[in-house]
This record gives sequence, structure tokens and C-alpha cells, in this order.
Amino acid sequence: MSELKAVNLEAVMKGLERGATPVSTLWQEPDMMAFLAKGRAYRSEFHVDPSDEVMVMIKGDANVHYITPEGEHKVAVVREGEVFRCPAGTPHSPRFPPDAFMLVLERKRRPDEQDRFLWFCEKCKAQLYEVVKHVADYREDPVSRAYDAFHSAESHRTCAKCGHVQKIPRRAGGES
Repeated sequence: MSELKAVNLEAVMKGLERGATPVSTLWQEPDMMAFLAKGRAYRSEFHVDPSDEVMVMIKGDANVHYITPEGEHKVAVVREGEVFRCPAGTPHSPRFPPDAFMLVLERKRRPDEQDRFLWFCEKCKAQLYEVVKHVADYREDPVSRAYDAFHSAESHRTCAKCGHVQKIPRRAGGES
């Protein structure tokens, strides 16, 4: 067993404020991982996680957009100091400003598990694009890599149903 140590979240937040990456992995163990995320200037994808996800708002508030099993789009507000559980398989999109911070706890992915990142048309809600990948190491910032794939071709952002083309947001400090 390695030495047990506490993590100073204030120091991690200061590091994220200075750096270009929106996520700092606190630990990745065989059964559990934790990371601190700062808000992104723009977020539109829905993440489908193969395990439950626990989110704690450390600083600021978040709107967690999610899709019910019946296909209804809803928003849960998570205020500073509150904890929120998102069940496995629920498409969700935590949206909070760049000066806010969220602690996320979840089970590390098993070798046969896939994460899904989905985008929907802003006009008609039809699905635009999907990235499916095994997330073996959260330090690789899989959300940003999924955005890179989504933004790589206009066809990924063009709705087959209504023809709307989703614009690429202006990046601020390397964020999507």
C-alpha cells in the first residue's frame, strides 16, 4: 500500500486557473478515480458514462443537462457545496463557468467498457455526432479529445434532419 495523503483542492484549483487544461486527475486507482474540473467557456456534448458519477460543486454552481430514458431533456441545478449523483448510462452535460470547480468521483473503466460522447442539433434535437471510446486514462482529457473529433469536419456538425450546421465556438485559453 502506498502512503495515504490528502489532496489540497485549493492548490489544485489555482493550478487549473493558471494552466491550459480544464481537468486535473487527483487519483486513478484500479477501482476508483477522482478529478477536479474547472468550467469550460462552452460545452454542448452529452457524456454517457458506464458507471455512476458523483459530482461535488466546490466553487460556483452548475447546470447538469441530462436526457431521461424517455428522451426528455432536463436540467438539474447543482449549487456550490452540493453533491449530485448521475446514474450510469444517463446522457449528461455538466455546464458551469470557467471560474467554477467541480470534484468528480467515479469508477475507473473496465477494459471492456466504452464511454460515449453525443452531440445533438441545436435546432431540432436530432443526434449529430457520436464519439465512442475506451477511456483508460483520464489524464488524457477525453472530453477535449472528443471535441477535437467533433470539430474536425463540418459534416460532424451538420444535422441530417434539418440541415443546421453547429458553429465551432471560439476557444478561450485552449478550452472547448
